[in-house]
Amino acid sequence: MKRLNVNSLLAVVCLTLAIRTNLLAQNSKLGVFTGHGDIGAVLKPGSASYDPQNHTYELAGSGYNVWFDHDEFHYLWKQMKGDFILYTRAELLGKGVDPHRKVGWMVRSSLDPKSAHINAVTHGDGLTSLQYRKTTGANTEEVRSKLTHADVIQLERKGNTYTMRVAKFGEPFVTEQVADLPLGDEVYVGLFIGSHNKDVLEKGVFRDVRISVPATDALVPYRDYLASNLEILDVTTGNRQVIFNHPKSIQAPNWMPNGKTLLYNGDGNIYTFNMAKGQQTQLNTGEVKNNNNDHVLSFDGKMLGLSSGVKELGGSIVYTVPVTGGNPKQITPKGPSYLHGWSPDKKTLVFTGSRNGDYDIYSVPSAGGPEVRLTEAKGLDDGPEYTPDGKYIYFNSARTGTMQIYRMKADGSEEEAITSGEFHDWFPHISPDGKWIVFLSFLKEEVKADEHPFYKHVYLRMLPISGQGQPKVIAYIYGGQGTINTPSWSPDSKRVAFISNTAESSMSPVEK
Repeated sequence: MKRLNVNSLLAVVCLTLAIRTNLLAQNSKLGVFTGHGDIGAVLKPGSASYDPQNHTYELAGSGYNVWFDHDEFHYLWKQMKGDFILYTRAELLGKGVDPHRKVGWMVRSSLDPKSAHINAVTHGDGLTSLQYRKTTGANTEEVRSKLTHADVIQLERKGNTYTMRVAKFGEPFVTEQVADLPLGDEVYVGLFIGSHNKDVLEKGVFRDVRISVPATDALVPYRDYLASNLEILDVTTGNRQVIFNHPKSIQAPNWMPNGKTLLYNGDGNIYTFNMAKGQQTQLNTGEVKNNNNDHVLSFDGKMLGLSSGVKELGGSIVYTVPVTGGNPKQITPKGPSYLHGWSPDKKTLVFTGSRNGDYDIYSVPSAGGPEVRLTEAKGLDDGPEYTPDGKYIYFNSARTGTMQIYRMKADGSEEEAITSGEFHDWFPHISPDGKWIVFLSFLKEEVKADEHPFYKHVYLRMLPISGQGQPKVIAYIYGGQGTINTPSWSPDSKRVAFISNTAESSMSPVEK
């Protein structure tokens, strides 16, 4: 056998390294995806790129259409098995040429132009629809949404059922569904753009792209957990950024007054997260090691209130500890007691407690002392939180059969509803400037009024603190319990931190 000389060997090594470097560079340009290309015999080649600074994808594509028995378009994809949830905010750039140019999500059995597929798509003229081809080479069928001009597009697979959820950003989803569509276990999933004109190249931009793997039906709540994405949300634009992944469950981020550090719970412990370094550090909480997601910082950020399970005392017990760590002081004598708020002067804590067979809102001196019952209505009252001026307490209550947001004066008087009950609304959080409330909304068809489980379709919604006007959806999330249980506004009232969930195999990359 002929031996390679040293120069030949070096050339092979260099070529191999160059190929690997090129592949790595290509993948880094594609974000969560692994490949892209034109599907069908397009005349004008398309392109795809990822902007790591703005966390956006830009696609360009031509092609006659995605219709009839074959397709022509540009596709940015990855291969996946099992169930998934695909989410993005999509926008066509410019006026365009053909009103049926289109952007959206697509799931395909193969990259063949005649492949069976399904897509959730918005057209240039606003038509929003769920289009699908049942078998290779069959004619495309369509279910049109009642909504037009959607810019939020979500496509979900569970078995052979595909659900499209679409919205104009700020509004709730409108849903359409196609069942019994067997595209195969392993499929191509991705973003696409088509010009509906073989001679034209159109462009589209996709932001807040999330690919989540949901919980299986076999998952046992509070025993089995999905992985967690720690996200930052700009409440004005709705733009989201994943800043940390954790393979287990972390929950309920608090934002410290320095604007540089977050705090959350996981595995019964409390952690701080340095946002600049992207590092978490366990906080010393002494022998209190069964902490849940009801932990709250004092307004000045110097003290931390904890809720930690103690079976012998009836469940969750409230403690306080310096934010630097130490041995916590027990505040409530018995449980269940779930802490949710400090008064601005640090003298009073408010918590949810079960003392008479029903859950009500209670206050207690932060140094310890007698509890004061603030609510007496039948049904679960939860999530109490003071306004920055200390005059009001906002909370959620299921007293009418629907979980709604309420407010009352700090002494428990003058209770009034703030939300109308369109959804089950939980955990009102008031911005530091005292102008806004953000809260978590569950879908009525997924949960009961007094439940806030893990791993559901939820919204973050925002409303002026007065309660006037219609709540605006500022985030569409797969999460629920642990997403935003406690105050998580940034000190400048411009952002909130929250947790979204997915199976570990599909965790979103940290967006630098």
